[in-house]
Formats: sequence, structure tokens, C-alpha cells
Amino acid sequence: MRLWVMTTDHTVSGAATTSPAPSAAETAAPAPVRLTLILGSDRDGRFGPTIAAWLLDQFEARPDIEVELLDVADAQLPAASSGPSAEVAARLDRATAKLAGADAFLVLTPEYNHSYPAGLKGLIDRHFGEWRAKPVGFVSYGGISGGLRAVEHLRQVFAELHAVTVRDTVSFHWAHGQFDEQGTLREPAEAEAATKTMLDQVVWWALALREAKAVRPYGG
Repeated sequence: MRLWVMTTDHTVSGAATTSPAPSAAETAAPAPVRLTLILGSDRDGRFGPTIAAWLLDQFEARPDIEVELLDVADAQLPAASSGPSAEVAARLDRATAKLAGADAFLVLTPEYNHSYPAGLKGLIDRHFGEWRAKPVGFVSYGGISGGLRAVEHLRQVFAELHAVTVRDTVSFHWAHGQFDEQGTLREPAEAEAATKTMLDQVVWWALALREAKAVRPYGG
């Protein structure tokens, strides 16, 4: 590194300096982002598990992400109430732990009547602090719209919860026809590229917010 010093007679002299060696903390790779993949449909015959399986395969190439699946159907959360039964409370605790421990979220949602499923809304509404100051990415599926109208509704909800939604999404238009009987995506290149772009944004925000909160807890 050269440090250039302006002298009083307007001549410039160069003084060599030695930069301090970076610390181990500065050179070490950050801990992987803990991401919870939320499978948002609980309907019988749902197509979501096929797309979720494909998504989980994409994480094999992402050592910067540790993924955990939260299936709304497995959670089986009834309508919110002030006094849930012990069984419901236990299921809620398991779901809450997966949300609270995450640095980021990826919501996989279909589109039902221009919006997202009631089961997903129930999961979201039972939590608040678990979403705060964390990024959310979206993968959607449906008919001609590919589920994008459901995503736009979800953006409004997560904004109210102080979450940060990333711009780029992955959407599967006429999703049933894009996968074969074994659940293999017929033409994967475009979806794989879109998934990488979206996950790169989620990881950036997750690391930035995790580091920021370690210095200054979010108080919004």
C-alpha cells in the first residue's frame, strides 16, 4: 500500500506502509445461513411436496445454507385461540422453534383464488418476533400466473411483521406439466438459474442482518 502525503511546497512524496494482517475472524467464512423452507399448502393431493423435493436438491450445491423443512400440513395448526390444547401447544412449539432458530425463510406457496392458503396464514399469524428483521424468499406455483399474486399478498403481510422480502422469485406456471411422473423438472436450466439468484439475495440479507443485529439489536 502507498500512502501519498502532500507537503507544504506542493511536492508529493510516497511513504510505504504495511497493512496489518487480517485477523482470523476477518478471513474465516461466515457460519452458514440457517434457512427454514416453509411448505405452505396443507390440501389433500397438493403438488407442493414435488417442488419442495426439487428445491431441497438445489441446496446440495449451497454449503452457505443449512436448510430445515417446516410443512404446514405436519404442523396441523387449528385456528388461533388463546388456550390451545396440550397437543396443539406441542405442535406449535415445534413449529415456533424452527422459525425462531432461522436466519432466513423460503416460503413455497400455491395460489388459491388469487391468494395464498389459509394454513400458511395461520402459521404466519401465530408468530411475530420470529419473523422480525429476517429475509424472506418466495417460490410459487399455480396456473397461468405461477402463483405470483399469492406472493404479492405475502409481501404485504411480511412487511407488517418487519421482515425483508427479496425482489426475485421463482415461479412455476402450470406447474404440474413442468415435472414428470418421478418429480423431475423437465427443463431445469431456467428454474435453477432463478433459484440461485433468489437464494443469493436471501443469503446476502441474512448475513447482513445477522451481523447488524449482533452489533445493534433490532428495535423496530
